[in-house]
Amino acid sequence: MTPLKLAVVGHTNTGKTSLLRTLTHDTGFGEVSARPSATRHVEGARLMAEDEAIIELYDTPGLEDAMSLLDVIESQSLPNERLDGPARITRFLASPEAHTRFEQESKVLRQLLASDAGLVVIDVRDPVLAKYRDELSILAACGKPLLPVLNFIQSADNHAEAWRTSLARLGLHSVIGFDTVTPEIDGEQRLFAKLALMLDAHAPALQRLIQARQVEADERSQAAAQRIAALLLDVAAYRVSVPNADEDSLRVPIEQMRDKVRQHEVACVHELLRLYRFRPDDVQLSGLPMLDGRWDNDLFSAEALSQMGIRLSQGLVAGAVAGISVDLVLGGLTLGAATLAGALAGGLWQLGNLYGERVLGKLRGYRTLTVDDSILRLLALRQSWLLHALQQRGHAAMQAIQLDSPAAKTWREGTLPDGLKKARSHAEWSVMNTEFHTSEAREQQVQTLAELFVRESVES
Repeated sequence: MTPLKLAVVGHTNTGKTSLLRTLTHDTGFGEVSARPSATRHVEGARLMAEDEAIIELYDTPGLEDAMSLLDVIESQSLPNERLDGPARITRFLASPEAHTRFEQESKVLRQLLASDAGLVVIDVRDPVLAKYRDELSILAACGKPLLPVLNFIQSADNHAEAWRTSLARLGLHSVIGFDTVTPEIDGEQRLFAKLALMLDAHAPALQRLIQARQVEADERSQAAAQRIAALLLDVAAYRVSVPNADEDSLRVPIEQMRDKVRQHEVACVHELLRLYRFRPDDVQLSGLPMLDGRWDNDLFSAEALSQMGIRLSQGLVAGAVAGISVDLVLGGLTLGAATLAGALAGGLWQLGNLYGERVLGKLRGYRTLTVDDSILRLLALRQSWLLHALQQRGHAAMQAIQLDSPAAKTWREGTLPDGLKKARSHAEWSVMNTEFHTSEAREQQVQTLAELFVRESVES
């Protein structure tokens, strides 16, 4: 089947290229800039479903001087002439003015005439002005179905209703709101569904595209959730045994553990960016990912925990045991204290199967270091917030990712999932340990934990 050809048209700097970036999931398509007329030539892209091109999108230059252009088109009319709109536009395109003064506008009109329909991108932050009404009149004269796309509708100060009223007066009653910077999760599907209603011949193919995009989104969300789950399971099961010594001698292995966890988190961030087809610089990286102020602090700092609303483990802040302050300053690693009695009093030992092992290790002359529960909570929050941001972000957004926190009370205060508790006694579950090996038990825990993140993603 021949692909549906769509010309993306509108005034200069309204977000035409941004729309194509968002629909193609390609941050590198065209040039997005605040300066006017960033697009000077027609550029194309295809939307595929099952290796078949369903839509061909054509980005066009912005219309700049529609009022003068309309005057020229009308001045070419002869007395008693009865030409329809497309004929008038075709005659204009053959005139000298189309190749000189109105060269950019002519590129737009030629592409619209050669297309099956047009997407008219409108910046609703602007009021409805006479020049915009003239643009719409010229575009309508091409005789192609037009679907106005109201961009930047998330802006608090917008004129969306005034635009809808004005469009209706011009006979354009089918309109869709689509914010190219922060599109709604179902925004693409709604856009394609609108086109299917307008263009019956292409409706079956557009429905296939809708279904294919939904499958892709579900698979992407599942893969991202599994990657986060694996990160948490790896960190929960990560342990290092060191010979008994004073607290100062533990600084080196502690710092090595912290670095390894940091690197593991960064790898997870890059994988999530790849899954959602964003570039690494879409998240500010400075040793660790930074998402607005909440990521400015190191993963292992008390300030990072505090900003995320996570309480430090009791053993890290209470008790008069030597090493408690060192634990806090060095970043929340739960380690054996100077004496068994002191460790029990300070509450440093993790509960469960690992408790007995650590006591035994103490008597044998070594200590087992693991990452504290509070750090697991922080990791879960940071990654779930990043996932939420990527799902809500358009590929045309130019600013660094900003987050609005979804409900995360469970990760802050609730009981940690059973899988993370079980991981404490299964060193072989962590790729960060030398004894790591894959197992059905580990994969089951990853899947169960991933389902939790998928549910949170849907609810938020």
